[in-house]
Amino acid sequence: MNLLIKNAQIVDCIQNFLGDIYIENGIINQIGKSLSKEGVKVIDAKGLTLMPSFIDTHAHFREPGLTHKEDIETASRAALRGGYTGACLMANTVPICSNKEVLENVRNRVKELNLIDVHQCISVTKGFEGRDLTHLDQFKDDRGIKAISDDGVGVMDSGIMFKAMEKAKENNWIIMSHAEDHKFSKIDMRLAENMMTLRDIALAKETGARLHMCHVSTKEAIEYITEAKKEYENITCEVTPHHIYLTTKESNYRVNPPIREREDVDSVIKAIKLGFVDCIGTDHAPHTEEDKKKGSPGMVGLETAFPICYTALVKSGVINLNKLSEIMSEKSADILGMNKGKISIGMDGDLVLLDLDKKIKVNSSKFHSKGKNTPFEGMEFYGEVVSTIKGGRILYKR
Repeated sequence: MNLLIKNAQIVDCIQNFLGDIYIENGIINQIGKSLSKEGVKVIDAKGLTLMPSFIDTHAHFREPGLTHKEDIETASRAALRGGYTGACLMANTVPICSNKEVLENVRNRVKELNLIDVHQCISVTKGFEGRDLTHLDQFKDDRGIKAISDDGVGVMDSGIMFKAMEKAKENNWIIMSHAEDHKFSKIDMRLAENMMTLRDIALAKETGARLHMCHVSTKEAIEYITEAKKEYENITCEVTPHHIYLTTKESNYRVNPPIREREDVDSVIKAIKLGFVDCIGTDHAPHTEEDKKKGSPGMVGLETAFPICYTALVKSGVINLNKLSEIMSEKSADILGMNKGKISIGMDGDLVLLDLDKKIKVNSSKFHSKGKNTPFEGMEFYGEVVSTIKGGRILYKR
């Protein structure tokens, strides 16, 4: 698909200028001013901001097995509405993604739909049972695998996690850690996150594995990660939009890890400002209304992530738009090995057009996701996604 976008305010992790972009055969081909092409589709983006599309390091698309909550098509369309063209999916499908059959089913469905790019995680332990790592051997030659995770459960046995990190290092896989020590979950969820964060950092240093800490939420955990990053380069981390916006005073909405205190939110935001947070992961977790009433933790996040982050971080003056592009696009794409996240020649033509002055009110009835479970219902934020472009194809338009 060939597409010329003109008169846009072009912003990525290092640039901010008024200009044009030409996408040819799905790839950014030219960047400049007063570009002209014959016989191609043209978008006049005057008054709008053009950024690299967003990449989500942490999402649950619920297929296979839980498609009453979400499926790959509805989640992909939700992603596009939120400005995303790439996502890393957790392995807690039904059955758990511990074998090639589940992996290939997901890959084939993504290819068939041709909406967004997806990386499907393999489980660290077979069936999330916390003991067996033998299933990992069948994936040794699969270059498409970037990360493994027992997200939602975690690996409780430290010896097993040590061996898993050794295997991950051998295969150049990232271990994505859901930091929650179950011995403390019913006592203190703060302690549960903090203890597991310390353990996994120690094991990563010992093994040399690449460790990615998911949905970091406590002031102590972000401090441990900050200190570890100063001496060990193979640690990355993500934070969620809801953990940088909500506190226990505003919301008791059930997510895991829980909504935290103001001091935790302030610590996470400070870490973003200082450059110790690598990326935003939405932890998009669709549930039915009935499941939420029964206490299932989680919320949908793909369609609200950008306006929440833009309002909380850029409009408030904590960081600039370049930094937001870095943590929502460039770093996420780098972690997942995707040819996206920057506006430069040769990169995928995956872009998002934004109206930064537009105030939006969250209305879950308009979500493209099957999940309507959000604590942000009725809240107002700045920054509306006008169009999402994937490989030069306009796949979402408001």
